[in-house]
Amino acid sequence: MGERILITSALPYANGPIHIGHIAGAYLPADIYFKYQKLKGREVIHICGTDENGVQITIKAEEEGTTPKRVADKYHKIIKDAFSKFGIEFTNFSRTSKKIHHDFSQKFFLKLHENGYLEKKEVEQLYCENCDRFLPDRYVTGKCPYCDADARGDQCESCGRWLEPTMLKEPKCALCGGTPVIRKTFHWFFRLDLLKDKLAQWLNTKKHWKPNVIEFAKNWIKELRPRPITRDLHWGVPVPLPEAQGKVLYVWFDAPLGYISATIEWNEKEWEKWWKDENTKLVQFMGKDNIVFHTIVWPAMLMAHGDFILPAEIPANEFMNLEGQKLSTSRNWAIWLHDYLDGFPPDPLRYTLILNMPEKGDANFSWEDFNLKNNELNDILGNFVHRTLQFIKRYLNNKIPEKGKIIAEDNEIIEKMKEYSKRAGDYIDKFEFRQAMRHTMDFVRECNRYFEHGKPWEKTERTPTVIYTCTKIIANLGTFLHPFLPFTAEKIRNYLNVQQVKWDEIGEIEPHTGMELGEVEPLFQKYKRERIEIEKRKLGKKFITIDEFKKIELRIGKVEEAERLTKKLLKLKVRVGKELRQIVAGIGKEYEPEQLIGKEIIIVANLQPKVIYGEVSEGMMLCAGEKHPVILTPEKEVTPGAKVL
Repeated sequence: MGERILITSALPYANGPIHIGHIAGAYLPADIYFKYQKLKGREVIHICGTDENGVQITIKAEEEGTTPKRVADKYHKIIKDAFSKFGIEFTNFSRTSKKIHHDFSQKFFLKLHENGYLEKKEVEQLYCENCDRFLPDRYVTGKCPYCDADARGDQCESCGRWLEPTMLKEPKCALCGGTPVIRKTFHWFFRLDLLKDKLAQWLNTKKHWKPNVIEFAKNWIKELRPRPITRDLHWGVPVPLPEAQGKVLYVWFDAPLGYISATIEWNEKEWEKWWKDENTKLVQFMGKDNIVFHTIVWPAMLMAHGDFILPAEIPANEFMNLEGQKLSTSRNWAIWLHDYLDGFPPDPLRYTLILNMPEKGDANFSWEDFNLKNNELNDILGNFVHRTLQFIKRYLNNKIPEKGKIIAEDNEIIEKMKEYSKRAGDYIDKFEFRQAMRHTMDFVRECNRYFEHGKPWEKTERTPTVIYTCTKIIANLGTFLHPFLPFTAEKIRNYLNVQQVKWDEIGEIEPHTGMELGEVEPLFQKYKRERIEIEKRKLGKKFITIDEFKKIELRIGKVEEAERLTKKLLKLKVRVGKELRQIVAGIGKEYEPEQLIGKEIIIVANLQPKVIYGEVSEGMMLCAGEKHPVILTPEKEVTPGAKVL
C-alpha cells in the first residue's frame, strides 16, 4: 500500500452548526487530501468527530433551556448530516461524549500525572455570588488586559493572546451580568514550561511548514507557563482522582484526545499502528485559531505521555471572510452549511471555496463570486461534458462511437491529461489545493480547445475519433475530478457506466464503444441575479420558522409595583392573569418607576427565568427603539393575562 497517513480535522464544537469558514479552514482541504491519497493507493484514514464537552455546550444548553446532552445530540446530527451531504468523507466521525473517549482521556491524564507533568495548585478564581458558582473562563467577559478589546476569559479574539479570567479588566458574569468576586479553589496544571526546550527543538525540524504556522508557534514558545487542565463544571470528563469531586478535564485537554479515542473506536485491534508507529505520518488540518494549540499544547501532551507520534504536517489555513467582513456567528454573518445545502448543490460551493481557500492569508467569500464561479463551472466543465454527450445523442444514434483513426493530437490530449493529473496530485501533496483546482480546470479548457479544433459538427471522417477521444477524457474525469467535485465526478461515471480508477491510471479508462447513453442532464445550472440577491439579503438576519415562532407566548400584563435597581434597571411586579410576576427591565433611563404603575404592557410569558443583578426576572417586556426604548402597550384596555395572537 505504500506510505501510511493518518489525517485528522479539528473537532467541531457541537454547540452550533458548521459554516463556510469552518469548511474552508479545515474540512474541505482535509477531504481533498484524503480522497486523493486513497486514489493513490496509500494506506490512509481520516478521523474526526464532534467536541461535546466543556463550557460552550453548557452555555448553549442554558440559552436553549435544555440539557448539555440534548444540545450535543442535536448539533452532532446537524453537523454530521451536513458533512455527508457536502461530500466530506471520514473513516470515523465520533463524539467526545462517548464512554470510550472518557475512559481514554482519564487514562491519559493519569499517565501525565504519573510522569510528573501535572501539579495541583491552589488558585484564585472568579465566583458569581448571584449564580452561586465558580465561573469557568467562557462564563466571564471583560476587557483584554493587553489590547483593551472585549474578550472572554480564555482568549482575546482581537489580539489572539491566551488569558485567564482573573486577568480581565471589568469582569462580568456572562450569565447574569453581575460582577464576580475572587475565591480560592484548586486545580491541576499541565507543566508546559517543562517541555519548552523539547518543543523548540521539535519545531526547528519543521522548516518545510507554512510560514504562518511555524512563526506563530515559535512566537508562543516564549510565553509557555503551567496551564490549568481541570475546571469546576458538571459536564465533561470527570477528573479520575478521589480529591477531584465536581471537577472535569478542561475541554482543551480532552478534545484532541478525541482523535485517538475515535481511532480506537474504529479499530480497537490496530489503532496503535496509527498512533505509535514512526512509519505513520500524522497530518492535522485546522483553521488559524487552532494553530497555537496544535503546534504547542497538543504536541506537549503527546511528549509528556510518551509512546505517541507527533504531527508531521500541520497545513493550517487562515480565516475566510464573508462579503468583506469577518464571519460572526453572533450576528448571523455567516453561511451555514446545512442552510446552503437546502437550496444549492454541493459542488459549486466546493469549487468556490477551493479557489478562494485561505492558504496563505485571509480570503473572502461573496455571493457574487460564487455566482461567477458557478457560471465558470457550467461554461467550462459543464459545457465540455454536455456538448460531447449531446452530440452523441443527436448525431451518432445515441451510441459511443468507435475510436477510428487516431492521430497525434488525439494522443497529445490524453498525454496532457496524464501530465495535468500528475501535477495536480503534486500540488495536493504540497497542500496547494487552489493550484491543484486551477490546474485541473486548465486541462478542461484544453479539452474545449481540442473539441473546437476537431470540428466534429462538420461530420468528416475525423468526427467519430474526436468524439470518442472527448468521451474517453470525460470517462477519466470521473476519477480526476473526484477529490474536488465528488458529486460531479459520480454523475460523469454514471453517465458512461465506468468505474473509478487509481490516480496513476488516469488516462487509461476506455469508454464502452457502442453503448447507448441513458438520460444526460446538464452538470450545473445557472442562477438568476434575483436568487443571489436573496441570499445576500439573508446575511446578518436571524430567521425563525413558523413552528419556532409558535413557541413564543406573548401575553398582556399590568404593572402593579415598580422600583429602581440601578440607573438602567427597574424591577416590576406584573399581574398576568392570576399570577404576579417579577420582571427586571432595562428601561430605567427612559422611565421613572411611578410612571409604569397601572400601565398595561406586552410580555414574553414563557421565557426561561434569569437572574439579573441578583433578582430573578420571569419574563421580558416588549419595547421599540434601540437608543430610547418605548414600551409597547395595547391600543385599548385588555384583561391582564390575555394572549397576544
